[in-house]
Amino acid sequence: MIEKTLSTERVFSGRLLTLDVLEVELEPGVRARREVVRHPGAAAVLARAPDGRFVFVRQFRKPVERELVEIIAGCLERGETPAQCAAREVLEETGYTVRSLSPLGTLYPTPGYTDEIIHLFRAELAPAPAAQRTDRDERIVLERLTPEAFEQQVRDGAITDGKTLAAWALHKITPC
Repeated sequence: MIEKTLSTERVFSGRLLTLDVLEVELEPGVRARREVVRHPGAAAVLARAPDGRFVFVRQFRKPVERELVEIIAGCLERGETPAQCAAREVLEETGYTVRSLSPLGTLYPTPGYTDEIIHLFRAELAPAPAAQRTDRDERIVLERLTPEAFEQQVRDGAITDGKTLAAWALHKITPC
């Protein structure tokens, strides 16, 4: 199965995202329109502190109008590898330095309308964090949770972020 792109029209270009409208051919004589959000990709990190607790970030997410607890994540910058992005985001959002970083896998969070890919990592953190270096428009609170507390919050429906749930699942089935 393949959809052949016949034409592309860029209808929006923002700081982070673009939106393209494509005319595609599913099979000879059958055409359709696709709206595709273009995204530069991201890295996300399930980070463990030396005391065994995992470090998450709590932040308000405007699209869903609520605070979410999530793994550390951010967009790839031009020329940056996913691993470089992961280490940079950990330092910026938490103040921790990454001691070791290992890939957990990749995921397409919503392939029905975006080409975003998220590279998932597991990190072991250095002992003492420095100050956070968040962007001017970010408000982030750190949450340090034991594995048991995290899983209880998942069962209670308090943690619902897809990349966070996927990273945890991959962590549980991937040897350290």
